[in-house]
Amino acid sequence: MKLGYARVSTVSQDLESQMKTLDNEGCDEIYAEKFTGTKVDRPKFQEVLSKLQVGDTLVVTKLDRFARSTVDAINTVKILFERGIKVHVLNMGLVEDTPTGRLILTIMSGFAEFERDMIVERTQEGKAIARQRDDFREGRPNKYTKKQMDHALGLLDTHSYKQVEGLTGISKSTLIRAKKKNG
Repeated sequence: MKLGYARVSTVSQDLESQMKTLDNEGCDEIYAEKFTGTKVDRPKFQEVLSKLQVGDTLVVTKLDRFARSTVDAINTVKILFERGIKVHVLNMGLVEDTPTGRLILTIMSGFAEFERDMIVERTQEGKAIARQRDDFREGRPNKYTKKQMDHALGLLDTHSYKQVEGLTGISKSTLIRAKKKNG
C-alpha cells in the first residue's frame, strides 16, 4: 500500500499541488496538514507513520516535507526501514536501505536543512534591515486606513455594531479594538 504525506508550513499556503502529485503517483491514502516542519509532533505525520505496515511505501513530494533536519530524516527513515517500510521521495527517487541509499539520504537531508537555515538567516537579515527604518512596524499591515476606521467609529454614534459592520465591512471585534485604542 502507498501512503502519501503532504505538508505546508503555514495556513496561507496551499496543499493542492502536493496532493495532486501524490494522487498521480497512485497513493492509496493521502494525509495532509498545515503544520510547521520544525515541530516533531505533527499530528497527521504521526498518524501516517502509525498506519504504515510491512511492505508499505511512504510517499512524499520533497524531503523537506518529511523532515527539516538531517538527524530527523535519518532517524525516521532508519525506523521505517527497520519496520520493513519503503520511502519514496518523489524529487529524489526511492530511498533504498543500502549504504549508497543511506549516503544519498544523508547528503540530501543535509542540503534540505542547509536550505531551511539559509531561509531563516535571510529572513532575520531582512527584518534587521527593516527595523532600522523609522516607519518600521512588526506584523501584518493594517487592513483599514485611519480615515476608514475614524469613519466607522463615527457611525457607531448613530448605528449598532452590526449595522456599521454591514456598511463598512469592518468586523465588530475590529471596531471594539479600535474604540478601546482611541480611548
